[in-house]
Amino acid sequence: MEIKNKNTIRLILILLVGVFIGWLIFGDSSSDETQEIDDHAAQHEHTIWTCSMHPQIRQSESGDCPICGMELISMSQDNLDQDPELVSMSEYAQKLANVQTMIVGEKNDAGQIRLNGKIAVDERRSYVQSSHIAGRVEQLMVNFTGEKVTRGQALARMYSPKLMTAQKELLQAHAIRESNPALFEAAKERLRRWKIPDGQISSIIKRGQASDQFTIYADVGGIVTEKLVELGDYLEQGEAIYQIANLEELWVQFDVYERTMNWIKEGSTVAFTVGSLPGETFQGEVDFVDPLLNSQTRVSTARVVVDNSQGRLKPGMFATGIIDIPVKEGQGQMSVPKSAVLWTGERSIVYVKENGGFKLRNVVLGPELGGSYIITQGLQSGEEIVINGTFTVDAAAQLSGRSSMMTTKGEVLHTQNQTHDGLIELQQKINVSQEDQKAIKHVLSIYLKLKDALVEDDFKNAQTFTSQLWEAVDNVESEQMEPQTQQVWNGVISQFDGIKKMTLAQDIDSLRAYFEKVSELMIYTITSFELHMETIYLQHCPMANSDLGANWLSRSKQVMNPYFGSQMLYCGEVVKEIN
Repeated sequence: MEIKNKNTIRLILILLVGVFIGWLIFGDSSSDETQEIDDHAAQHEHTIWTCSMHPQIRQSESGDCPICGMELISMSQDNLDQDPELVSMSEYAQKLANVQTMIVGEKNDAGQIRLNGKIAVDERRSYVQSSHIAGRVEQLMVNFTGEKVTRGQALARMYSPKLMTAQKELLQAHAIRESNPALFEAAKERLRRWKIPDGQISSIIKRGQASDQFTIYADVGGIVTEKLVELGDYLEQGEAIYQIANLEELWVQFDVYERTMNWIKEGSTVAFTVGSLPGETFQGEVDFVDPLLNSQTRVSTARVVVDNSQGRLKPGMFATGIIDIPVKEGQGQMSVPKSAVLWTGERSIVYVKENGGFKLRNVVLGPELGGSYIITQGLQSGEEIVINGTFTVDAAAQLSGRSSMMTTKGEVLHTQNQTHDGLIELQQKINVSQEDQKAIKHVLSIYLKLKDALVEDDFKNAQTFTSQLWEAVDNVESEQMEPQTQQVWNGVISQFDGIKKMTLAQDIDSLRAYFEKVSELMIYTITSFELHMETIYLQHCPMANSDLGANWLSRSKQVMNPYFGSQMLYCGEVVKEIN
C-alpha cells in the first residue's frame, strides 16, 4: 500500500514538471503569435487604401474604387508622408491615362511655325499687252488662256482709221523726202510710237499703198493668263488685250497671323509642300514680309520666290510651309508643347514631375511658337514636365483637394468629404440640375456631331459644328448654377476660351489638332458631372497627336477614328464605358 502511494506521488510530480517545461517552451511562442495577430490587426486598422487609377480615393478599409470599380490597394507610409501638394499616380494609371513627360532645357529647344499659303504669279514678271492705237479687233491669233507666246509673236489684227491717215501721210512724206527729210522722219516716228516696227513701215512704203489693218505683236514672252477682249471690240489706245506672265519664277505667299509675326523675318528659310507633288519638299527664303496687316482677317503676308523653270508648280496651288525657329541659348527661355500648358485666363500652369508624382507650377508665357509656347519664367533647364495627359493630372489634383488650374492653395472644391484623420475621400460626382444637364448635354451632342464630321473627312460640316460648339458653350448660363457646379464648369470654360481659335482653322488637319484638347475637356466634363444619359464610350488612338496618343468620345462602341478619318478609320480601342 505504501509502495502504491509512492508511485502515485511520483507520477503526479512527473506530470507537473512536464507541464512546467511545456509552458517554458511554448508559452512565449503563443504570446508572440497573439501579439503578432494583434499588431497585424492594428496595422490593418490604420492602413489607407487607394485606387491605382484614381489616387484621390483614400479609404480606411479595403474594397473597390467607387469610380472605376478596380480593387483598392494599400498605400505605403512614404505616400502618406509625401508633399500634400504632390499628385500621385501609379505607373499603371499613368499608362492608362497616356501621361507623357519631357525634360525641358535651354540648349536644343526649337519650335516650328506652320504656314498656309498659295502659289501666285510673280507680279514683276506679269505684263499687260495693250493696243497701241485705237481701233476695232478684227482677228485674235491667241484665243484661250494658258497658251504660250514668244516675244514678237503676232497676237491680234485691228482696223484703225487713224492708222490709215498716218500711212497716207507717210507715203506723201516719202514722196518729198529729198526736199523735206525732216517731215519724212517725223511720219515714220509717229508710226514707231504706235509700236509699228521698221519692217512693217518699209513694207508700207514698198507697197505704196496704205492698209486699213495692222498687227499687234507680243512685247514679251510668257503664258497668257487672261484674255481681255473679244472679236469686234473697239479699243482705245492703251486698252488691255491680254495678260501675259513669265512663270519661270513664282511667288509663294504665306499667311502670317499676328501671334507669329515676331518670329518670321526676311531671310527665314521655309520648307514647303504642295498637294499635287506628295513626298516632295521645296525650299526658299522669305524675301518680303508685308508691313501692313489686313484689318479684316488680321493676317499679313510673307513672300517666298521659287524657281519654276521646269514648270512643275502652278499659280493657284495651295502650299503648306514649315519654318524652324530656334530658341537662343542664354536668354533664360525654353519652349514647351502647347499640350503641356493649362491656361485659366489669369494664369498659366504646367505640372512638374517630382518625387514620383506631379506638382503644379505657375509659369509666364512668352510668344507663341507654332505648336509650342516660350516659357520665360517658372521653369528651369533639366526639369521634367507633363506634355500629354496634363488635363487628366489636373483633374486628379482637383478631386483630391490639391492646387489645380481652378483652385489655388487653400481653396478646395466641395465635392469631397474630409475624414477624421484629414484624408480626402471622393463620395460621388457633382449633382447637376435638370436645366444645367440639358445645356451641358447639348454641348456634348454638338461635340459628337463634330467628331462624326472629322471621321467622314467633311471639313465644311466640321467648321459648322465647331462654330455651333462654341455658341452652345457660351449659352450655358453658369451664373444660375449651384456653387459646386459653377466652380467646375467655369474651369472648363476657361480652357475652352484658350482654344477658340479652332474656329479659324483653314484645313481639316488643323481642326483635328485642336480636337484633341476639346475631347479632353468633354471627357473631363462628363466624368465630373452626374448626367443622366445613354452610354458613352471613351476611345483612344495611340498614333494620334504625333504618336503621343489622343482620346475621344463616341456614342458607338465601334471605333471610328476622328484624328485620321478614312486614312486609318478603325485605328484605336475602347478604353472605358461611361454610364
